[in-house]
Amino acid sequence: MRETIEFTTLGDLLIKTADRNPDSDLLIFPERRITYGAMCEAATRRAAALTAHDIGSGSHIGILMANCIEYMECLLAAQLVGAMAVPINARYKAPELAYVLDDADIDMVFTHDLISEYANFAELLNDAIAERRPPRLKHLVMLGDPVPGYITDEAFLATGSDIDTATIDELRQQVRVRDPAIMMYTSGTTSHPKGCPLNHEVLVRNGINMNQSRYFLKETDRFWAPLPMFHMASILPFMCCMDAGAAMLSMTHVEAGQSLEMMETEGATIAFPSFPTITLDLINHPDFKTRDLSKIRRINNVAPPDLLKQFQDTFPQAVQTGAYGLTEAGGVIAFNHPDESLESRLNTCGKPMPGLQARVVDPDTMEEKPPGEKGEIQLKGYAVFDGYYKSPDKNEESFVDGWFRTGDLCAINEDGNIEFHGRIKDMLKVGGENVAAIEIESLLATHPDVYLAQVIGVSDERLFEVACAYIELNENADLTADELIDYCKGEIASYKIPRHVRFVTEWPMSSTKVQKFVLREWYDAETSS
Repeated sequence: MRETIEFTTLGDLLIKTADRNPDSDLLIFPERRITYGAMCEAATRRAAALTAHDIGSGSHIGILMANCIEYMECLLAAQLVGAMAVPINARYKAPELAYVLDDADIDMVFTHDLISEYANFAELLNDAIAERRPPRLKHLVMLGDPVPGYITDEAFLATGSDIDTATIDELRQQVRVRDPAIMMYTSGTTSHPKGCPLNHEVLVRNGINMNQSRYFLKETDRFWAPLPMFHMASILPFMCCMDAGAAMLSMTHVEAGQSLEMMETEGATIAFPSFPTITLDLINHPDFKTRDLSKIRRINNVAPPDLLKQFQDTFPQAVQTGAYGLTEAGGVIAFNHPDESLESRLNTCGKPMPGLQARVVDPDTMEEKPPGEKGEIQLKGYAVFDGYYKSPDKNEESFVDGWFRTGDLCAINEDGNIEFHGRIKDMLKVGGENVAAIEIESLLATHPDVYLAQVIGVSDERLFEVACAYIELNENADLTADELIDYCKGEIASYKIPRHVRFVTEWPMSSTKVQKFVLREWYDAETSS
C-alpha cells in the first residue's frame, strides 16, 4: 500500500490538534505558556473580532510584534476566517515598514507596547504611516496600554462577543488548501523586499513532512525554536510541533544564559538555533558547561562543515543536521535525515522532502548538470509558491517550465543530497538574514556626496558575512566612512548597514559592469596583509 500524507488548512490543523490534545502545552515562553485548547479558544475569539471588523477572505493582516503568545493567536485567527497574515520584520525602520504596509495592501495591523530589542512599535508605525499612508489600512490594534490612534486589544476583542463559534467554523470550512495563509517578505536582487504568499498546503504539508520524514516528534517532545516569529525558521517548527502535538519553546529576546536555563528547565529534546551566531553564543556562555542539556537528541544548524563538526562535538548526545531552503519554498525543502553518516550531515543538506523536486542546471543554458557538478538549483513541487505578490515581470523571469529559479549555487550528489555552495544572485547573508546588495546601494546613492556605491559581502567573525561598501565620491566631496554609516541609521535595518566603507576613484570593470569579485579580492588582500 502506498504511503499518503493527509493535509488540510492551518485552521483545520489547529482544531484537530486541539481536540486531540487540549491540555498539552503548545507554546512555552520562560514566563508564560499556553495549551492547544487555550490557543484554539484564543484564536477563535480573535477570529470573531476580526469578523466584526469585516476582516475575512481577501483581507491582509499585518503582525508587527516581538515573539509572544499573542503573535501566534493573531496569525492563527487570520486562518480561521480566510484572511492572510503578513508577519512583518520587526527590525525594519520606518521607510522599510512604510513600503511593506503599502505593498502588502494591509487592512489591519496588530502590534504591542513592548519596547523590544528592535523598536518602539507604536512610534515606528506612526512614522511609517506619516511617510506613506497605506490606502487599505483601516485598523491599528494595540496590545498593552492605550495609545492614541490605536484600538485597545480589549476593545477589539469585545466587538466579537456576539459572534458565535458556529459562524467561525463556517468561515473556516470555506477556506481552501491553496488559498494564501501568510505572506512573508524576503529580500531579493531588487531594491525592495518582495511579498511571498504561501498557501495552507505549503505550511501544513511542510510541517507534516518536517515531522514525519525528518524529525519524528512525539507529543512529549520540547522543541526549542527561539528565532523571530516573522521568520520561517520559527513558523515552520511551529507547524511541525502542531502536527505532532508537541510543544515549541520560544523567547521574546534570545539571550544565551536564559536560553540555556530554559532548555534545562523545560527538558528540551530538539534545539533549532539554525544560525551559528546563536549556537556559538550558547556554547561560549559560562553557564553552558553547568547546564544539563542531555535530553537534546537533535540540533539544527546551517554553517560551514568545520563549524558543524564543532557543534556536533559540543553536543555529542545529539545528531547535528542541516537544511536547505528559502522563503519562496516554504522555508525549507530539504533536511538531513538523522540516519545519514556524519560526513553527509556535515557536507550536505539532505534530500528534498516528499513531494518536492530539485535539479541543478547551467543558469545560462538551462542544461541539467550531472551529479556532483555545481550550477543553479531549481525547485518544483507543492512547497514552491505561486509567485511574488504584484510582480508579474519578476515572476516571468523566476520560473522556467514550472521550475523556480532560486539563484543559489548548489550541487546534487550521487545519493541525491543537496550541497550548498553560495549564491549566484547579488545577495548577502548577514547573521542568517538575506540582504540585497542593491537595497543598500540604493540608499547610499541618495547621499548628495556619493557618485557611485557598490556593496559586497565580506566575512565577519560573529555574523559570518556583513556589508562592505565601496564608494566613489562626487568631485570635491569630503565624506568620511563614519558619516556615511550614520547616514544609513534609521533608514534601513541595522543588520543591513555597512560595517566597512572603502573609498575608490577607479573601478574594476567588465565591458559594462563593476566586477564585484575583484572588489572582494581587493578587500581580502587588504585585510590579509
